[in-house]
Amino acid sequence: NTAFNSASVAGENVVQEDGVNPTPATPGAPVTPDSEANPTPNAASTQVTVQPINEPTQLVFDEERKKQFQEIANGLDVYERLTDSLAPSIWGMRDLKKGVLLQLFGGREKDMSAQGRGKCRADINVLVVGDPGVSKSQILQAVHRLAPRGVYTSGRGSSAVGLTAYVTKDPDTRDFVLESGALVLSDGGICCIDEFDKMNEHTRSILHEVMEQQTVSIAKAGIVATLNARTSILAAANPVESRFNRSLSIVENIQLPPTLLSRFDLIFLMLDQPQADDDKRLARHLVSMFYKGAVANQQKMIESRRIVDQKLLGDYIAYARQNIHPVLSPEAGDCLV
Repeated sequence: NTAFNSASVAGENVVQEDGVNPTPATPGAPVTPDSEANPTPNAASTQVTVQPINEPTQLVFDEERKKQFQEIANGLDVYERLTDSLAPSIWGMRDLKKGVLLQLFGGREKDMSAQGRGKCRADINVLVVGDPGVSKSQILQAVHRLAPRGVYTSGRGSSAVGLTAYVTKDPDTRDFVLESGALVLSDGGICCIDEFDKMNEHTRSILHEVMEQQTVSIAKAGIVATLNARTSILAAANPVESRFNRSLSIVENIQLPPTLLSRFDLIFLMLDQPQADDDKRLARHLVSMFYKGAVANQQKMIESRRIVDQKLLGDYIAYARQNIHPVLSPEAGDCLV
């Protein structure tokens, strides 16, 4: 059995022992044994406590900024305007942008433990599958920049411990330290995973718990912990044959395990369909981005209040996630049912 003195956790996490209820931990909270007298405790009987260091920070906006938020919200076409403002350099793809916009704002977590139903996650997961050259990576990069806590990673260069957490030795104290991975670091935000189809099966298998339970369970080097990973996952992948084969079904083109595919709430197929008119409009849009007055034209669109400035849009999303908690009215519930 391995002895340890502390485990530093980078996210707002939960530490769990055998037979003990999870205890919330704050960012950077060390995990230490109850007794310092025994420097080499048995890993199975180690008592783990959490010492809070920092309280979770809340974003604070001045009154002028809040007035700008209210002006955006009061617009009759706020949904369309925000859709145009998300990655404005990417032409078209409005359905995908609307789905990603809903993912950025998130939902409202529901705790139904009293009814014996557990918790209902508030974050949705989105999978984008499409032909090469349809701006999948650019969408992920735009979301990564806008999200309050966004992490961008590539499936080819990611490992299971890199996404979850790994145990290492502190070079100064020689203690075992628990370092958080991408999914834990993006707690409360969005984790963007590019080249999702290049990820190996072992790495993909650790996503099952994260996407549904929104936790990461660790049992390494005598450290038994459950870390919060309340994050939305935005993944982009290519079809099996690089391009979408219309003679095959959608499931055959994607070829992901059904258990993982069912955890994605929205799946978008982005196909490069050759159409002369659409190709001309796309080419005109791409060339216009390199005109001498391209920056001035974009600034005019911002001034005309059609496109929201990216910094303002990021603050708007962060403020909405932090302060706005809508409740579904009975009339709206009746319409849905």
